[in-house]
Amino acid sequence: MPKRTDIKKVMVIGSGPIVIGQAAEFDYAGTQACLALKEEGYEVVLVNSNPATIQTDVQIADKVYMEPLTLEYVAKIVRYERPDAIVPGLGGQTGLNLAVQLAKKGVLQECQVEILGTSFQSIEQAEDRELFKELCQSLGEPVLPSLIANNIDEAVEAAKRIGYPVVLRPAFTLGGTGGGFADDETQLREMMRNALSLSPVHQVLIEKSIKGYKEIEYEVIRDHNDTAIAICNMENIDPVGVHTGDSIVVAPSQTLTNKEYQLLRDSALRLIRALKIEGGCNVQFALDPLSFNYYLIEVNPRVSRSSALASKASGYPIARVSAKIAVGLTLDEIRIANTPASFEPALDYVVTKIARFPFDKFSDASNQLGTQMKATGEVMSVGRTMEESLLKAVRSLETGVCHIYHKKFDTMSDDEMLT
Repeated sequence: MPKRTDIKKVMVIGSGPIVIGQAAEFDYAGTQACLALKEEGYEVVLVNSNPATIQTDVQIADKVYMEPLTLEYVAKIVRYERPDAIVPGLGGQTGLNLAVQLAKKGVLQECQVEILGTSFQSIEQAEDRELFKELCQSLGEPVLPSLIANNIDEAVEAAKRIGYPVVLRPAFTLGGTGGGFADDETQLREMMRNALSLSPVHQVLIEKSIKGYKEIEYEVIRDHNDTAIAICNMENIDPVGVHTGDSIVVAPSQTLTNKEYQLLRDSALRLIRALKIEGGCNVQFALDPLSFNYYLIEVNPRVSRSSALASKASGYPIARVSAKIAVGLTLDEIRIANTPASFEPALDYVVTKIARFPFDKFSDASNQLGTQMKATGEVMSVGRTMEESLLKAVRSLETGVCHIYHKKFDTMSDDEMLT
């Protein structure tokens, strides 16, 4: 299908301030998207509140609005600019949430603005925990026992039915904000207060804990013709329980058998097709290391933090291709160098990502890792072998360490190191 000619002006929502869980990865995605849309001849209007980004450079978009990313300000810009369409999936969770708010408040309908790429219904289905669970069950995909709670009493009741330990996942948040593990009712009540206040829809998923499972991610992309490919799969060296943004991540996976790899790949492609996502999408799995049992953790119906890593690791520009899919092009029509974008990249090297933590600057902050992201940056390295790639990444952290061995841990017991 050729690109859309009925739209002339497209609005891109940026990711706003650089915060934990939503850092410069989304500047990378937004910049790629703006350039890809300009390349196809569209007028691009960008809204982003952060001047310290590449995307707010005057060469990147035709018009740049540096305003707070709130419903009030973005609605004003939409009413003034009257874009034909809006691309929501390239500004992280902030861009996605804002597009959802604009749709719910009727601003997009009032100004006759179309959502490009992934539809509003697909976003809702992937982000709303209850709808997502229902979809997985209808597809026969295994999901963890979970219940939705809208207040503390509902959460206590849900945890009793599921059984402790449980994990809390607030809806429509980023970087695992407000989430965490609760081993008893006291912990649960304390965490629920925070989780409910941080979720924009005051909804929290109470889920059975599967700490210790392997955490695997697939980066997949789909177009309007239902062509879907898996660009890259990534394996977290840390098990489920540590946020993927804090984990050491390797691409491609190093410990999966071919059967496990294909099992999860098929599941990821089934999901992106069922959700009718048009563009990049990130699917996270928990895999039992002792069997072929797996569970779906979540789907991000947008370009995510992992997409930046997958793009750089595989040489496949996910944000650029997603932007072109949004305006009607199909994967076989989009070219990457001289290859159609419908070809899956093959990696004959190992990529390692290691998070950089700010605990040297914030000595009073809790340095215990969990489902809430603590890292403020990361390094990536490429090597022919796992060992070469890992050690390159360790040196790149610039913490004065050149190896995974550290002398100060020699005298510590296992319990001391874990506390």
